[in-house]
Amino acid sequence: MNPTALIGAVDPGWAVALSPELASRAQFGWTISVHIIFASLSIGLAPFIVYFTYKDVRTDEERFARLRSFWVKVFAAGFVMGTVTGIPMSFQFGTNFPQFSEVAGELIGGPLAFEAKMAFFLEAVFLGVLLYGRDRVGDRTYVLSSALVGFGAWLSGFWILVVNAWMQTPRGYEMISRNGMEVARLTDPIAAFFTPRMTWMYVHMVNASVISVALLVAGVSAYIVWKRRDAEAWNTALRLAVVILLVSAPLQAVHGDAYARHVEDTQPQKFAAMEGHYETGQADLHLFAIPTSPDAITDPRAENLFTVSLPNFGSFLASGGDFDAEVIGLNEYEENPPVALVFWSFRVMVGLGFLFIGLALWGGYLAFRGRLSDSDRYLRAMIAASPLGYAALLTGWYVTEIGRQPWVIQGELRTSEAVSSTLTGTEATLTLIGFVVVYVGLVATALYVLKWLIREELRTLGREPPSGDRWYGPLPGVSDDD
Repeated sequence: MNPTALIGAVDPGWAVALSPELASRAQFGWTISVHIIFASLSIGLAPFIVYFTYKDVRTDEERFARLRSFWVKVFAAGFVMGTVTGIPMSFQFGTNFPQFSEVAGELIGGPLAFEAKMAFFLEAVFLGVLLYGRDRVGDRTYVLSSALVGFGAWLSGFWILVVNAWMQTPRGYEMISRNGMEVARLTDPIAAFFTPRMTWMYVHMVNASVISVALLVAGVSAYIVWKRRDAEAWNTALRLAVVILLVSAPLQAVHGDAYARHVEDTQPQKFAAMEGHYETGQADLHLFAIPTSPDAITDPRAENLFTVSLPNFGSFLASGGDFDAEVIGLNEYEENPPVALVFWSFRVMVGLGFLFIGLALWGGYLAFRGRLSDSDRYLRAMIAASPLGYAALLTGWYVTEIGRQPWVIQGELRTSEAVSSTLTGTEATLTLIGFVVVYVGLVATALYVLKWLIREELRTLGREPPSGDRWYGPLPGVSDDD
């Protein structure tokens, strides 16, 4: 990448500013990176909330009431943060990418409106019942409220991914001239809503959210169990999280393998960037890759990487069974996405995915032996792994979004053409800095709330952490005995 391409106009008071396109892309990328953490928290917590609420009402056991109360509060905090971080994104369509709004408005306006009117308000109304209605409504109504909150979270994700899937594989439209501009006109709502990418994205995203939250639940539970071995509720939560990981982590690997073949069929350029495949022909599968020179970090190619590869397995996976299948290389295209970001993000995502499978199997073995809560080593591992689900989710999202470049609408509208023509580099850079500062503050606030909830839970259990005790290791008194 040429560094001079990143420099915009020089304005008074500023030495340099990013170009409007780069600053706008970075701003939207940063905004959605933070927002997606809270959105996926709601999606992933939904089945936990429903289960804990149902068990609380059905059994009237204190452990389920405790878990329901704690995680509903976490859900509520995430819902508030998701709302605050998500609203600015719709405005950025107009301020930073007005050409995209003009071209695709008829296709994306409906799903975005449905998300607000159908999903957001459904969540908001019944979340109030969950927070304040345990003693004010009947048991059936209360359980139904938890189900509707969860349904609202999953429905919200559905409508958002309808928009994104259409941008990846647009269908159900035709390009017409309107006021001297080529715009997309909706011709088939079903085809536009259920594009070839939609089901793949939705299943992968929902399951990634469940994995991320299962790791979070396991990490919080492990920390509390490490402090209080007799905390019945949190032993229950830890076992449940391990069971969910045993199902969801391997499922993600199997689904991801099939998903990659779909990407190769519909976006071969993105697939080539994922594998660092430049020359058209048979493709190896790089299980492991490290750069042999600094240049390889930003330009990963076969000749500048040390790899552990399976010969021709890239062709096998891309084609679904043919070792001799031809895979189109990046040299066939005039413009390519930032290959390094896609290549390394894909490897981080896949590597973490296999780590989660290992943690799930380890936990399943300990649970089978009745030693899940007794293994300090495993408790420490789950505490350390608790944020890694979101790291995998974000890097997967980067593969999806950065890998589509230079297109904002695949094959129809380039990102460079979608950016505002009146936006200056200084304006875009200043707002980028503002969003970074504000959103860092929001993330810090969310982490503080979670830490406060955990400390209050420990106080209720009769043991408050010592002053200055760190949330993540090293954990004092931890042995290596399993």
